[in-house]
Amino acid sequence: MPIYLDHNATTPLDPRVLHTMLPYLSGPYGNASSVHRYGRAARDAIEAARVQVAALVGAQASEVSFTSGATESNNLAIKGLTEGRAPSRVLYGATEHPAILEAAESRRAHGWGVETIAIDAAGLVDWPAFQTQLSRGPVRVAALMLANNETGVIQDCARAARMVHAAGALFHVDAVQAAGKLPFSFAETGADLMCLSAHKLYGPKGVGALLVKSHVELSTQLHGGGQERGLRGGTENLAAIVGFGAACELAATEVEQRIARWTELKSRLETGLRALSGITIFGQGSPRLANTAQFGVAGWEGEALLMALDRKGIAVSSGSACASGTGEPSHVLLGMGWDRDTAFSAIRVSLGVATTDAEIDRFLAVLDDLRLQAAA
Repeated sequence: MPIYLDHNATTPLDPRVLHTMLPYLSGPYGNASSVHRYGRAARDAIEAARVQVAALVGAQASEVSFTSGATESNNLAIKGLTEGRAPSRVLYGATEHPAILEAAESRRAHGWGVETIAIDAAGLVDWPAFQTQLSRGPVRVAALMLANNETGVIQDCARAARMVHAAGALFHVDAVQAAGKLPFSFAETGADLMCLSAHKLYGPKGVGALLVKSHVELSTQLHGGGQERGLRGGTENLAAIVGFGAACELAATEVEQRIARWTELKSRLETGLRALSGITIFGQGSPRLANTAQFGVAGWEGEALLMALDRKGIAVSSGSACASGTGEPSHVLLGMGWDRDTAFSAIRVSLGVATTDAEIDRFLAVLDDLRLQAAA
């Protein structure tokens, strides 16, 4: 039987979420911007989903704007905060997802200073260096992930927010990997903006959200129609938004149960990994997501090992799915100070709600066989 251990890349659509979506794929077909009864029914469904998404992360429904996914949300946050303003600086963590990294780097062409926030070998912000960086001059926005998509390392975003706000800047948090895997509150993180994605928590692909505090002014990136409080023009993806809301409601109900099970499974996985020679577990001394383990295997390149495992019916990742196949080592591990050879050897295992003990044992056995074959 195939084994899927790449849930940080995407999760399967929960059958209960699909059941909630189906009526909106085959039944009500109104445009939510229309004022007749069909339009009003669509609008009601969207607003109900907005409440569900907000509830998962302790936000107000009025703070939630739907997008096509986290990439759009991150671009809207970074570009929306910088366009039409006198250039100053944009800061982002050295281990951020490419959606933040590339959106921030695009500001250079518009005269902005763009700098990375130093991350230490444990995957955490280098706080003294960050404080010095903030004190060097005006900053418009600083961006950090709440939980890293590769290592699972969890940042102290509330601490970062206090420092960023004291410097007179705004703070954006990419919470894509944390939502549904870690209880947290939008308000308690101190974030001014936050992005979420449905397909990382058993919802449909192609829908996400940007949470925006009321004091934040953004420049619209998609014009036409004025939907989503004028932040994102375009007819809403009704069925996907309904599915997003349903997935968030399920995650809010089940998150503690999921964490408890993942904690058991990851302990089983990492105990098995430590029994093998040539294994380096990244970020293991830091707080991490219960479902995520990234490690290096000496003597292997991560993508070669990934394909060897795939031939055995086991799906894992060598890092971010959005950066796979580039021929480059993980920028996350390089940002943590690991050398290129070690970074090249990285494999990520990310557990799901249906992952079993037997699947972990099978993975460990296959990994050990491949490791021994390579050493022979």
